[in-house]
Amino acid sequence: MGILELLLQSCSPASLLGTLVVLLLFYFITSSFSSHEDRKEPPGPTPLPLLGNLLQLDLKKPYNSLVELSKKYGSVFTVYLGPKKVVVLAGYKTVKEALVNYADEFGDRDTLKILYEYNKGHGVLWSNGDSWKEMRRFALTNLRDFGMGKKACEDKITEECDHLIEVFKKFKGEAFDTTQPMNYAVSNIICSMVYGSRFEYDDPEFTSLVDRTNRNIQLVGSPSLQVYNLFPWIGKWFADKKEFEKSMTANKKQNFRLFSRLKETLNPQMCRGFVDAFLARKQNLEESGITNSHFHNENLMATVGNLFAAGTDTTATTLRWGLLLMAKYPKIQERVREEVGRVVGSRQVQLEDRRNLPFTDAVIHETQRLANIVPMALPHKTSQDVTFQGHFIKKGTTVYPLLTSVLYDESEWEKPHTFYPAHFLDKDGKFVKRDAFIPFSAGRRICLGESLARMELFVFFTTLLQHFRFSPPPGVSEDELDLTPRVGFTLNPSHHKLCAVSCV
Repeated sequence: MGILELLLQSCSPASLLGTLVVLLLFYFITSSFSSHEDRKEPPGPTPLPLLGNLLQLDLKKPYNSLVELSKKYGSVFTVYLGPKKVVVLAGYKTVKEALVNYADEFGDRDTLKILYEYNKGHGVLWSNGDSWKEMRRFALTNLRDFGMGKKACEDKITEECDHLIEVFKKFKGEAFDTTQPMNYAVSNIICSMVYGSRFEYDDPEFTSLVDRTNRNIQLVGSPSLQVYNLFPWIGKWFADKKEFEKSMTANKKQNFRLFSRLKETLNPQMCRGFVDAFLARKQNLEESGITNSHFHNENLMATVGNLFAAGTDTTATTLRWGLLLMAKYPKIQERVREEVGRVVGSRQVQLEDRRNLPFTDAVIHETQRLANIVPMALPHKTSQDVTFQGHFIKKGTTVYPLLTSVLYDESEWEKPHTFYPAHFLDKDGKFVKRDAFIPFSAGRRICLGESLARMELFVFFTTLLQHFRFSPPPGVSEDELDLTPRVGFTLNPSHHKLCAVSCV
């Protein structure tokens, strides 16, 4: 979807006319983009005043448009998203060099206006400077204290698998949408670490928080909110913005109620989860007379929102892709089920089984690669002037590490656009790591929950394949299952249903 199509669909004739008048006035009274810039800056397509290169982008799939532009302009190039100058990094070697070898220079975060209006630069995903360092360090330390990467966490995932299996069994082999059960199961893992307890799948307080959060992630990637981030003065015409504002407000109120209940029963010597630990640190600092720390209510609200969203959406989405791919490729599914049955049998799946399940592990990794759920990563920003691969990039420039160009890099993957688990297997069928496999990004901003996600993906996926055979709904063939992703900030599968036939 292009910007002109979006405006035609979203605006009344009068408001559209007004917008076009403003654009024309801007065109005539504003100087064009400077043609006297340093010639060493990254090349790119010629931008239009105000609109930049938006007419050359598909706002539903901007990552695909950027990949095409990289074929013409190289692995480091410039585009203008409206008036906003952006440097795009494409291909494994370039992205890795920037994020790892130039980690400090490319390590700042550029926020999105729609999100900044709510987090004000607080939290752990969209912050910078000392606040980001403090919140990331505190989050990592406490998530590990509450089980991330440890046996205690594996036990929580195994317990949650039991609840999810019971939900799947209730459908008795009939077709159903896996979205909500998968979201609730995965969300409960991060909830147990953040709030200190899991929730029942029919708890309306829990389900509404999960459902709104996943809807918000979809909305942030919508064409209308992308346009709002660039041209906020026309954002009042978009219904998606109003829905997003209402949903974010409801989530904040709900989290405030949860925080209040936890605070009433807080025991600083026996913290139940991240919120307890944060409140205890805040209380300790205040009692010591320190009032200007980063441990304040706004950082608590923003960080919990970040952890909850990131800890729910990405892993649940990947697992749903995994089940969809198993239904579409039954021969691969049967190889997974055979391997799991031979190695694990009917006992509970354990994380240590991974080394004896190379094909299953390869299937999980290939699912992550092909699903490509965060194709443009989160936007970075240069912390200082930098010369990179011969190109000068100014301090404060927005940078998009194009992860889709890494996960689909034709020089790194034998069949980049095909579901091909052999990408992660050697000639003897043993699992092999691949350097170009960076779905969690890399460098300073690498996903802080990577170890948790990897554990969840293995235990959930392997356990579900141990207990169920997944297939398309009656009357739908494997070929008819659609692998086209739904529009959103992360790439979810299109709406679909699957049959889960119990095999235990």
